Amino acid sequence: MKIGIYMLKDELKGNKRFNELCEQLSKASYELYDIVTKADIRPHTDLVLSVGGDGTFLSAAQTVSDVGIPILGVNFGRLGFLSENRPESVLPALMEGEFSVEYRTMLNATLKGKNARRDIGLLPYAVNEVSLHRSGVGVLGINVAINGEALPTYWADGLLVATSSGSTAYSLSVGGPICMPDTKVLIIAPICPHNLNVRPLVVPDTAKISISIQSRDPKAIMTMDNKTMEIDSDWTVEIAVAQFSLKRIRLAKSEFVSALTSRLFWGEDMRNNF
Repeated sequence: MKIGIYMLKDELKGNKRFNELCEQLSKASYELYDIVTKADIRPHTDLVLSVGGDGTFLSAAQTVSDVGIPILGVNFGRLGFLSENRPESVLPALMEGEFSVEYRTMLNATLKGKNARRDIGLLPYAVNEVSLHRSGVGVLGINVAINGEALPTYWADGLLVATSSGSTAYSLSVGGPICMPDTKVLIIAPICPHNLNVRPLVVPDTAKISISIQSRDPKAIMTMDNKTMEIDSDWTVEIAVAQFSLKRIRLAKSEFVSALTSRLFWGEDMRNNF
């Protein structure tokens, strides 16, 4: 089996647990090599180890997901929600076949408008969310259309469109719902809305979402997961589900609800301890 290793922090190469994992994999006849960009991906690669935290996993997904190679997250970060596995758990699971491949929805964003960049530069794909933010002090008027049907204008600091995977990321912090990872929905949620009668909206993942903004500033900020860029405020952002899914390797003992309770302390209540 050929395994590509993706990491953002070179100092992890000196980490004892990481070195032990690489040694164990090599002794078990796994071929290991490093991936920095998509050009580094070798033919017949079976999987990619994302070594770090959730930010590293998102970067790995943006690099290799459209190639169709599954990603296994090995946690050396803090939260470890997408990249949740301890390095000590990886080899036994691979040797015993105690893992499965999940298919996670990805978003594809396209920019439209005068002189709009067709190549977004930070890659047009996102695992968690695409978001728009104000670049100055003025509130944004955010116009959203779903399959051509316009919603009332949002007045807010920004707006995000999240996948079910992203429901536990930025969307959660702005009051969006938690969705099971295999739920086929998208979440539209305002960021710091300036009116109290708006709530996050859940739509089918077949929806085509178009976003334009009203702003006093010539620029706005667009993010795709952990990547950020400036766009012209008169451009339109069109968002839809990508034509491919992210393949994420889940070890047999990994469960979504247990991750919610252990990492996000969901349902933490003293009455549950009796």
